[in-house]
Amino acid sequence: MTPEFTARLAWRNIWRQKRRTLITAGAISLVLLLSLFMRSMQEGSYAQNLDNATRFYSGYLQLQEPAFSENQSIDRLLPADDAFVDKIHAIEGLTTAVPRLESFALGAAGDRSKGVMVMGVAPRAEDNYSGLAERVKKGRYFASEDEKGVLVGGKLAEYFNLDIGDEFVLYGQGYHGTTAAGLYNVVGIIHFPNQQIDARIVYLPLKTAQVLYHTGNQVSAWVLHGKNVKGIPMLEASARAQMGTGVNVRNWADISPELAQQIGLDRASGIFMMLVLYGVVGFGLFATIVMMTLERKREFAVMLATGMARAKLQLLVILESFFIALTGVIMGFALTFPLLLWFYYHPIQLSGNLAVTMEEMGFEAIIPFSLAPELFAGQILIVMTLLIICSAYPLVRIFKLKVATALKGNL
Repeated sequence: MTPEFTARLAWRNIWRQKRRTLITAGAISLVLLLSLFMRSMQEGSYAQNLDNATRFYSGYLQLQEPAFSENQSIDRLLPADDAFVDKIHAIEGLTTAVPRLESFALGAAGDRSKGVMVMGVAPRAEDNYSGLAERVKKGRYFASEDEKGVLVGGKLAEYFNLDIGDEFVLYGQGYHGTTAAGLYNVVGIIHFPNQQIDARIVYLPLKTAQVLYHTGNQVSAWVLHGKNVKGIPMLEASARAQMGTGVNVRNWADISPELAQQIGLDRASGIFMMLVLYGVVGFGLFATIVMMTLERKREFAVMLATGMARAKLQLLVILESFFIALTGVIMGFALTFPLLLWFYYHPIQLSGNLAVTMEEMGFEAIIPFSLAPELFAGQILIVMTLLIICSAYPLVRIFKLKVATALKGNL
């Protein structure tokens, strides 16, 4: 019996019980629809939220002086000259590189003082990258690269009772022990949904911050961004190769481990629910394969008695199971892909308080979807794994089948 004939025979056999085949294939397609919809929505949301979150703070990667991550000392800086910038722009997969000078100082206004986090940014580049100007709720954004003004967080402004035009003092330690002291006018009040940041953050134009801390043309970090989340490993590898051992390359998960843990836990819960669904459909597939085997014991016995090899018979059963699973997969993809394609280009729009909350956090008020090929490949792999597991028991029974006993009606 040729392989082509075996395949044709297996295909015909599964339609001897059309209702059972369609029910089993339909169950597989339904689980594919539910699991792919859920996983596509999860992965799309992860990518969207991660992109928004990294633009605000960590970027996909950060270049830092090797010892900076230990204590964030103002003495541990990287250059910002043309030669260093040229090296950065040679990194493969890079789309954006933004300089930042981050340090701490004592802020004071009136009779109050408080420790604050000072962030020196290149106004135009930072706004293009993170949309910082959109967070200004009162006043205005920086008008020039070297403006002598500050943006302060909303909660911090409340603590100091600051308004637009008020004077704000920054005092701390500068580069290599110098004194960092400056008097600035408040040009804008910004709002962040994170209360801790909103109560501590002070923004200065990068050149003004470099003068304050006496750093010269140096920064504490270069924030790097790539085309998409999937390209981070390649971007990181290229950055390490390009920058050498004198620069520490840190990815977003290293800088924001709590965000990585949150995504990991949520992804694990989604995968668990998907496996539960496949566990249910696996029992149905197993029952179908067992029934296909047990109800045909005399047929199998006759085939063996007429000289058919047991391996050929086992291959026939495997092909029958494979065709049922394949039918379910094709039906599932035929239903799911157009649906996911629609939501990929027309994401679900959020409304009401949830939309307001998302927008305040700097996220777009939508639920995006992903069409990553690995999502579809993963479903096929799971179905084929179920097929192998469910086929094991019938194959063993066929291997142990006693022809004479089976012909009498016993297995």
